[in-house]
Amino acid sequence: MKRNGIFFWVGAAVFLIAIALMTKLITNEYPFFAGYVILQFIVLAVAWSILGGHAGYVNFGTSAFFGMGVYTAVFLFKVTGAPLLVQIAAAAAVGALMGFALGLLTLRMQGIFFSIATIALTIVIETSITNWRYVGGAAGIQLQRPPVTWPFSGYVQMLFFVQAVLVVLAVVVSRYIQNSWIGRGLQALRDDELAAECTGVPTLRLKVLACVVSGALMCAAGAPAAMYLQYADPSSAFNLNYSVSTLAMSLIGGTAHWAGPIVGAILLGTTQQLLTVTISSEVNVLVLGVMLVLFVVAAPEGLIGLLRRVRDKRREGKQ
Repeated sequence: MKRNGIFFWVGAAVFLIAIALMTKLITNEYPFFAGYVILQFIVLAVAWSILGGHAGYVNFGTSAFFGMGVYTAVFLFKVTGAPLLVQIAAAAAVGALMGFALGLLTLRMQGIFFSIATIALTIVIETSITNWRYVGGAAGIQLQRPPVTWPFSGYVQMLFFVQAVLVVLAVVVSRYIQNSWIGRGLQALRDDELAAECTGVPTLRLKVLACVVSGALMCAAGAPAAMYLQYADPSSAFNLNYSVSTLAMSLIGGTAHWAGPIVGAILLGTTQQLLTVTISSEVNVLVLGVMLVLFVVAAPEGLIGLLRRVRDKRREGKQ
């Protein structure tokens, strides 16, 4: 366990160093534009799996948290010209409050009822933002990027690195939850909530905690998107595609392990970016649907679960 921890932290450090070197060595901005989107989906998928994977509560409200992160950043930038790190920190705080409210309001909801409640949350927040003219309303709002800060030469490169830091933060949190008593409690909640509660597991507190952590990470992932696009409007910020893609990435990678959503997000995110360049972005929805159906039928536990099954069969064959 200790050795795995050392490998993990070394891997995280190497990852960030590699990202920093990319911003210095690559002059073409397109890899950063495409890479940013993939990193963004990794954060969203990992955050989703904390509630949807560990706790078993299927959340269709990813777009609500992501969009709220976008508009928190827009509001702060318009009012005070707040720097990016302040925007992200504020978005995380707003996401945590939203998650807390969602957890309290849906304490006794399970299964499809909880999922419907998260969809309703998206509709309510999007409608509110659409009618708020101060942040652009339905027409959206244009944003002018501030000067880039040292040591980056371009704003997109800086956003790319910041999103990479958020990836590491999200993975650290997810890994800690999985390996701690919180993860064991969430797993018990997912397997049988009533039985877990009868055995002394604080199911309600754990559910609220999972909502808070997941919401904070999702909102934080959305905060840099306003400056990434230099534009924000409700229909794109609260696009249901974020919810569907995040769910698909987590299921394709596997929710039983913290690494599953990362694998799924890299696989599906990279495929979508390649299709956008070579064919059309409209094909992404078709590919997402086909891949999701294939994995649900052939590998219901995702890629991580499939690899575990293959490994176990090999061990049985050797014995």
